[in-house]
Amino acid sequence: MDPSADLLRNIRLHLGETDPASLGARAAKLLSPAPVGSTARRALQRVAMKRGRLDWERSWLAPLIDVRREVLGERAAGPPRFLVRVDEFPYYTSFDRPEDLEMSRRFHEVMAEAGLAHLMSVLPQLTHDPLTVGSTGGRALGEQEIALLEQMRRDRVTFAQHGTNHRTRFASPRRRSELCGLSPAEADAVLEDGRLRLLAAGIDSTRVFVPPFNRFDAAQYPMLARRFSILCGGPESVALMGFHGGPLWRDGAVYLPCYAPLYSDARTVLPVAERMIDLAPGTWIPIVLHTSWELDDDFAALRRLAERIAPFAASWDELLAEVDRSALPVAGASLG
Repeated sequence: MDPSADLLRNIRLHLGETDPASLGARAAKLLSPAPVGSTARRALQRVAMKRGRLDWERSWLAPLIDVRREVLGERAAGPPRFLVRVDEFPYYTSFDRPEDLEMSRRFHEVMAEAGLAHLMSVLPQLTHDPLTVGSTGGRALGEQEIALLEQMRRDRVTFAQHGTNHRTRFASPRRRSELCGLSPAEADAVLEDGRLRLLAAGIDSTRVFVPPFNRFDAAQYPMLARRFSILCGGPESVALMGFHGGPLWRDGAVYLPCYAPLYSDARTVLPVAERMIDLAPGTWIPIVLHTSWELDDDFAALRRLAERIAPFAASWDELLAEVDRSALPVAGASLG
């Protein structure tokens, strides 16, 4: 049957200029975006992931490596292409804790000293009491925040839009979200406000979206795909979108979730990253770090991780270029 546009793009993204007709059913299944399952199925996936029965490496990376070897042969092997994402700046507590600016500054200094290319999720404003439903107050990004963003830009950091205010609409920690429950049009208006705030702070419209709390409704995905080229997720996304590999094209944008153990503190990530380097998968490996998670040892573990993986880190601009290339039309392509 004829492949979907998403499948053709994913073939290009992961296998290069490969004739789709030469691929078997296994490759087609792996590189076809899975549908968002039922509420019950997503809940079961979340439980299975927490218990270690549903694992990103076994469920996605290992099959992808096998497919790449089948198709590319010796060309499949190569260093990992770490995609490092940091959540977030300004840190969501910065309005109520101005000292968090110094925490973010020190975090960035460690990353910059190691030369570690990464994505920074940028919050368009500072918000008072963002974990309390119905709270008010905050302010626009100021001179100090903008100066640090400008330094990040000089240090090869790519920016993502991190919602608009990071204020949850739900009190339960299991449901925290800035966007869930809004209609697509309402969510679009919220994100447009954030985009304009970033523009006012000197940040051009970004092509990557990192949802606060890793949560948005599946019904909002088409709207997000019109706004952004890459949509990120995390462990919390499974209950809303299901468990997926990535990066994978789906419905007009690339979905890129990250799960444990690579969604963790630097101390936990380092031995996994070492194993990925030894594995030589030749493909993208997402990592998500959080500024406050590195305070316990005064950024020592972060420094070790950054120095180790910096030579293997891909900039998110490189990924965006690959996304653009894979989006080009493929005339007459078909799968037998």
